[in-house]
Amino acid sequence: MKGLLLLCLLFFCGGQRSSACPHLCSCHGSQVNCSSRSLTSSSLPTSFPASTTELRLHNNLLTHLPNGLLDDLTSLHSVSLYGNSWVCDCGILYLRAWLLHQPASQASHLGVNCSSPPALRGRLVVYLAEEEVLESCHYWYCDLALASQVCLFVFVVVQAGLLVVVIMFLKKFERLSKVARRTTEESFTPREGLRDNEYTSLKDSKI
Repeated sequence: MKGLLLLCLLFFCGGQRSSACPHLCSCHGSQVNCSSRSLTSSSLPTSFPASTTELRLHNNLLTHLPNGLLDDLTSLHSVSLYGNSWVCDCGILYLRAWLLHQPASQASHLGVNCSSPPALRGRLVVYLAEEEVLESCHYWYCDLALASQVCLFVFVVVQAGLLVVVIMFLKKFERLSKVARRTTEESFTPREGLRDNEYTSLKDSKI
């Protein structure tokens, strides 16, 4: 019974968002300041206190936000995201969708500009068309396809080279076989002629 109670308690506590201030950030009441900490998307805290009303993430090294990072912050009314190197590929879709659902008066989208790819550099993330983002998601497939074609071409060339070498070897072997056969025939012909002469001479002597 105690074990079941402990399991339920752990499950309940595990499902609650921690109220502790995230590592590398400073907190003042419901304000969480993670700005100017050189945070990357991988070193960014995985959660924030549920009571957070103001979140500062500006002037870091963020390229995208992990999916669902801000979804449970129902009291949030101010987020600063400017001064980051946002990469506008598939990873930016969550941030774009989140910004689109925020009131324009919140101004969270201000300064959230694409740093790459070059075609989208300087564009506000919130105003990107979904098609533009999806197109940038596939740009690396082109490089992969090109590399695959080059590898396939090299493979075909190597196979063709090996085939040519095999054909040349077979022809050379056939030529050597003919020479050997001819030499063998020529070596046997004089011996047979010599035997015939010896037989003829012996026959004449008996007569």
